[in-house]
Parts: sequence; C-alpha cells; structure tokens
Amino acid sequence: MSGHSKWATTKHKKAANDARRSKDWAKAIKNIEVAARIGGGDPAGNPTLDDMIKKAKKASVPNDNIERARKRGAGEEAGGSNWEPITYEGYGPNGVAVLVECLTDNRNRAASEVRTGFNKNGGNQGDAGSVSYLFTRIGYVIVVKKDLTEDDVLMAVLEAGAEEVNDLGEQFEVICEPTDIRAVVAALEEAGIEVEDSGRDFRASVNVPLDVEGARKVMNLVDALEDLDDVQDVYTNMELSEEVIAALDA
Repeated sequence: MSGHSKWATTKHKKAANDARRSKDWAKAIKNIEVAARIGGGDPAGNPTLDDMIKKAKKASVPNDNIERARKRGAGEEAGGSNWEPITYEGYGPNGVAVLVECLTDNRNRAASEVRTGFNKNGGNQGDAGSVSYLFTRIGYVIVVKKDLTEDDVLMAVLEAGAEEVNDLGEQFEVICEPTDIRAVVAALEEAGIEVEDSGRDFRASVNVPLDVEGARKVMNLVDALEDLDDVQDVYTNMELSEEVIAALDA
C-alpha cells in the first residue's frame, strides 16, 4: 500500500511537462463544472466546488478559466457540457486490477477508447463489478513532514475522523472517510500543520507485488489510459517495493 502511495506521489511531482499540465487543467475544469452543476455555483455553500477550485489553483489553472468553468456549471454562462461520470473495470499485465474513472459527454466514445487502451497495452477490459469489489473508496490528506512525528499528526486529527497515518518519506498521509476530508484538513490547519494535498482515492484490499518489468508494463497501461480525454483517474492494486520505485524513478 505504502509503495503504491509513494509511487503516486512521485508521479504527481513529475507531472510538470506541457502535455500533462494541459491534461491536468482539462480534468480540473471538468471537475469544477460538475461540482457547480450538482451543488450550485457558490463555493461558500458548496464544499466540493470550493475544493475543486482550490485544486485547480494549485495546478496553476488561470483564474479566468476557473471562473468560466464555474459559471458554465452553474448555468450562469452558456457552453457547458453534460458531463457524465462512468467507471470502467479491467485487468492489466500480471493480473493487476484496474479501475478507470471517466467524466464524459459521449459514453460510446469513452467506452471505445478505454477498451482500445486496455487492448493495446496488455490488458483486458472487464464487465461491471469484475474488479471493483477489490477496492474501497477512502479520503486522504497529505501533509509536509518537516520535523513532525507520526504521533504529532495523529493527535491533531484523531477527533476529526482520521483512521490512520502513513509515513511516505517526506510526507505523512492521513487516511479517513471521504466525508471527513474537510474536517481533517481543518484540524490539521488549526494545529499549524501544513496541508499539501487532499482528495478521494481507491485502495485495494488485495495487492499484486510487481518487479520492475511488470511495473513498467502496468504503468504503460496507466499512462495510456490517463492520456485519454475522458479519463479522470486510474487506480490499480499493484504493490511496488522501495527497490522497484527507485528503479522506476531512475
């Protein structure tokens, strides 16, 4: 689990090239539109929208783009798409389970492109329910370690609904229910602990350990799926050792 988390963190840090930045901006804009459509266009009264806007700003999405997305979603401005969430499931190389979350305005296009992504990269798309039973939705909050101990973080968030604290090396990861994310963030900020990131994730109950070659094959599949316009997030149950992560980083 921690190996997977560390690789996700490393991958996030490396997502600085223009193509990836453009993709991340498009994801952020979609999320803002959907959040505004579902919960209204006022961030003060829509916690999900507020979170999406903060994430977009952290990803350096221009304020004008953020505001236009908010207005489109809230119906204050024309041009918004009818984004529909849909999740696809399947298996990657070495039997690794894969969940693919999409926001799309064309289900047929999304299904076709995701299936092609699986087929061209050593995977197989499965039926609904084929692997989702292996995953649980969780909330996470990443904090900068500095001179903090695990106990420092745990004491700050225990009453806010936190379930565990994981050491990721340069950071701590707080695990909680998705509905408790805002309470955990507030508790950390009140304790003067710097929050670097937060969000929802899927974590697997059974993980598949991979060597370097296997990890590269799975990451090729993940990258191909993440490059699709309709794909928002890709989750797997691969487990990577410190040595494999170091080899991938190299």
